[in-house]
Amino acid sequence: MSKINYDLTKIKAVVFDVDGVLSPSTVPMSVDGIPERMANLKDGYAMVQAVKGGLHLAIISGADDPRVEARFRLIGMTDIFLKCKAKLPILRKWMEDNGLQPEEVAYAGDDIPDLPPMAAVGLSVAPRDAAIEVKEAATFVSSADGGYGVGRELLEEILKAKGLWLKDTHAFGW
Repeated sequence: MSKINYDLTKIKAVVFDVDGVLSPSTVPMSVDGIPERMANLKDGYAMVQAVKGGLHLAIISGADDPRVEARFRLIGMTDIFLKCKAKLPILRKWMEDNGLQPEEVAYAGDDIPDLPPMAAVGLSVAPRDAAIEVKEAATFVSSADGGYGVGRELLEEILKAKGLWLKDTHAFGW
């Protein structure tokens, strides 16, 4: 029984914002003003397993940092959209290009720019420390703060519902 009140077997794709979801919303800044984002390794493991399990993963973020793209490409993601001022048009085009219906997509976001894409998908997810408006709009509020396991919690629940979590010996490696 999932803690997420949604038929997770419908989910074919998961889209993540980065800052405040896959990395904490408070991060150190380099001397040139670039955020020094952190990455949660358990989120990364779950993303690798999700890609191996056939889930389509994407990043839609306002971030403008080639290190963000490099991190998620290492995990096996191919659809990484950075420097996004408006996320909804990118999400809609990506869904159309991949033949995805709203009920087949989950979106995880933490702040006001994430509200339009959250409303356009079947399953909307917010970290525990998301903006109040985002938590109110979310189908599911994670037990984790942004950067501390939101991706892992969501993907593990989806993969378990689909019978793909720890399904074979390949799950015990990267």
